[in-house]
Amino acid sequence: MPFSLKHPAASNATTLPWKLGLFFLAWLVFISWLHLQLNHPPVSQKIVRMGYMPVVTNLAAPLLDKVSRNGDGVHFEAVKFSSFAEMAEALRNDSIQAAFIIAPLAVVLHQQGADVKVVLIGNRHESTLVARKSLNARRLEDLFGRTIAVPMRYSGHNLCLQRMIEEKGLGGNIRVVEMNPPDMASALTSGALDAYFVGEPFAAQTVLSGDADVVDYVESLWPGFICNLVLVKSSWIDANPSVVRQLVETAARSGIWAGRHPDEAARIASGYWNQSVDLVRHALTTPSGRVVYDRFVPKAAEIQTMADLMVRYGLTRQADITGLVEDRFALDASMDGIDDLDSILLNRRHPPKE
Repeated sequence: MPFSLKHPAASNATTLPWKLGLFFLAWLVFISWLHLQLNHPPVSQKIVRMGYMPVVTNLAAPLLDKVSRNGDGVHFEAVKFSSFAEMAEALRNDSIQAAFIIAPLAVVLHQQGADVKVVLIGNRHESTLVARKSLNARRLEDLFGRTIAVPMRYSGHNLCLQRMIEEKGLGGNIRVVEMNPPDMASALTSGALDAYFVGEPFAAQTVLSGDADVVDYVESLWPGFICNLVLVKSSWIDANPSVVRQLVETAARSGIWAGRHPDEAARIASGYWNQSVDLVRHALTTPSGRVVYDRFVPKAAEIQTMADLMVRYGLTRQADITGLVEDRFALDASMDGIDDLDSILLNRRHPPKE
């Protein structure tokens, strides 16, 4: 009988590391595959990158990203920006295909010769003027001699403030400064700022924390106020009309869905915005029924009013908006059959009108 000096236990000890190595290698391959599946859309998906800021007027961006992430259709990818100026440049250089951008900036880009079209208006009546609680301000006149921040000089908030300052004879007695919305709450709580006028939920941050009072809601100052709108290049429309149609229709339908399901909409948005669910829910529901979701069709007359005010307050030299508004996609959007979140991705039975 052959004699071996190798003990059976020694043989097992030798093969065990190999078995463990193979196990960990298989685990690594599985984890890598899972990461790829969760973080990258199917190869068959067309990617449309949408620039947005985390405000209620742009609620469609995270909702579209969420609902279109899976499957083999178009994935509308939400790309968060910290400033509108950055977003405008990204649209210019084609880093993004669509921009949920502050409305007067669209006029500026158009007049600078940019190849842009307004195809949709964002959710309305979601901007609020708040002031430091210690000021006990209840109207604009109570901010005499104070400093108010707006998102940028090319914003509807600035136009609205300038108009109210003029109407109330406060010219030269209120200082208006530009500030990126994410910085406004901390500036107010630190005492560097007296008040700010911005889209929600940035205003609600300091109201809920007890650091600020609501001075006024934008709908009281400017009924039908347009905060943000969706801007795309006309060359992109020409090359992808069916995709533009889907973007506009799905964005419009997402607003109707959010109005009916504010709790679920707040839960989804909070994950994208890195803000608490309670804060976003408050912004969507307080005061009750405040946010307007169904006035999404862009109208040249509304944009023209804005352009005229921009000339009046020295923000642009002329008010020509010829060719800026493209309303056909919003006019053709169907609002039928909106139920659960997936239903906002309507599969139209009739062919798109290219």
